[in-house]
Amino acid sequence: MQVLKIIIRIILFCLLTVLTQIGGIVYIISLLTHKITDKWTARNFQKRIYRLTSFLVIYTLTTFLIVPFLAKQLGRVPLPLNETHHLKPLNVLTCFLNRNYVRAELKQTAFEVAEQMNKEFPGTTTNYLDANFPFINQFPLFPHLSHNDGKKLDISFCYKDSKTGNSTNKCPSFIGYGICEEPLPNEQNTSDFCTEKGYRQYNLLTKIVSQDNKKNFIFDDNKTKTLVNLFSKQANVGKIFIEPHLKTRLKLTSDKVRFQGCQAVRHDDHLHIQIK
Repeated sequence: MQVLKIIIRIILFCLLTVLTQIGGIVYIISLLTHKITDKWTARNFQKRIYRLTSFLVIYTLTTFLIVPFLAKQLGRVPLPLNETHHLKPLNVLTCFLNRNYVRAELKQTAFEVAEQMNKEFPGTTTNYLDANFPFINQFPLFPHLSHNDGKKLDISFCYKDSKTGNSTNKCPSFIGYGICEEPLPNEQNTSDFCTEKGYRQYNLLTKIVSQDNKKNFIFDDNKTKTLVNLFSKQANVGKIFIEPHLKTRLKLTSDKVRFQGCQAVRHDDHLHIQIK
């Protein structure tokens, strides 16, 4: 029984570390509180509730009070939890999971582009998705291949409400990934090409994320094109990944806009921005 408990704790430590970077360490710290919280009740169910609450309280305080300060000393800053300069997370879990850290220059670039988007299209809010973890270069941000140095940031596409035809700041996928703007019959189908080459992960998210909400949205070509061009004009932006059929459809001419490769996942559901 004791061996099983140790194995479960090791699994939890690894899982929390992979998902949040700091969760594993916080979990170990929270174990020290069990002797205290277990005295509050004799019921095993309530003991588990108190233990979970203890972890969540310590984790939340660490995430929002301690981590930002330490990360700044090491060259990374958090993107905003609430809308700031017309930039916000599509899903607040991005911040709770510590996936919203970038280098200061990338944060400023995102603010500038979001403000320009709002000037061009009043009422527009730019939604960011996954960025990087707060610490350690080369620490992988699962499931991404390259979000590991504070230089990368994913941005959601722009959409219209299919019922009204009006612009919306919402997205078809609640996580921003997995609901794609598929290639038209006359466009290059990179998804099929990569899958045929054996890269099964390329379409994985489309099979995991429910497609039910797709009918409520229309891809906004004009706003998305403007968004890409605004990022491409930033001197410190080195690469922008988007699916080839969308680069052609939107007539994107910057050499910064390119194909990410079959080893990654498809990019017709979001933009990947990378500074030099």
